[in-house]
Amino acid sequence: MSAEPLEEYLQWLAVERGRSRATLEAYRRDLRRLVEWATERGRDPLALGAEEIERYANALRSAQAAASVARALTAIRGWYGFLVDERVLAEDPTARLAPSRRGRSLPKPLSEEAVVAIIEGVPDDGPLGRRDRALLETLYGTGARVSEVCGIDLADLDLDEEVIRVTGKGNKQRLVPVGRSLRRALDGYLAPGGRSSLLAQRRTDRLFLNARGEPLSRQGVDLVVRRRALAAGVPTRGVSAHAFRHSCATHMLAHGADVRTVQELLGHASIATTQVYTAVAVTTLQREYREAHPRAHD
Repeated sequence: MSAEPLEEYLQWLAVERGRSRATLEAYRRDLRRLVEWATERGRDPLALGAEEIERYANALRSAQAAASVARALTAIRGWYGFLVDERVLAEDPTARLAPSRRGRSLPKPLSEEAVVAIIEGVPDDGPLGRRDRALLETLYGTGARVSEVCGIDLADLDLDEEVIRVTGKGNKQRLVPVGRSLRRALDGYLAPGGRSSLLAQRRTDRLFLNARGEPLSRQGVDLVVRRRALAAGVPTRGVSAHAFRHSCATHMLAHGADVRTVQELLGHASIATTQVYTAVAVTTLQREYREAHPRAHD
């Protein structure tokens, strides 16, 4: 097996999930151990069955600490799930793998102040500034995944009705609303001196373009987010394009949005996935309460 499927997964984790360098290196080690284990037995890691995966998991449980096993199984389960989503594999051999006992980590949103500082810090006096402002407003205003934002075409915009058609996992489409701030940013980007100034000889219908006039990649989006955060003086630890999705969901729930509305907006198949953000919103509320209420410390 070439290293390409493994590295593509790690790159996806970095860009879409905003995983730290330390986490990516740990996942790389965990997955390479699985690859070596399969190779030693003359098996292609991409052809392992459920029983073989379970056998490997049992070997880990007998040789490593619970926390290390939990992390390794999370990496393995995530990798095979990614391969199924990308249609490299038809079936997920980890579907029956017993879940790790370690608690699920909560998403880490940015504060409302940090999001505003990053967006408002972008000058809109040039095509790249207009693009970045519209890009950040789209990430935060719609809660769309990075890959979904990169896939938006001009035909997906209906600014008269103030909606954007977003294509998510499994080519499922949904309409997301366009708020006032996003509408202003898109109008500025689509006006003369904005997107049209980025177009190269090769025309494309994609909404967001890079400086060469080509469709903006997921990596390019993440670079924009980090660069604009740095320019705004916002600490870049935990800042990623995907953090804007977390922030959209968490801030809406904190301001009273119904969880099913947020589920529809984010394109979650299960409401249980969305309810994780409810816990984040409650945790944020508790922290702010302890900091602000005069009798919280008595």
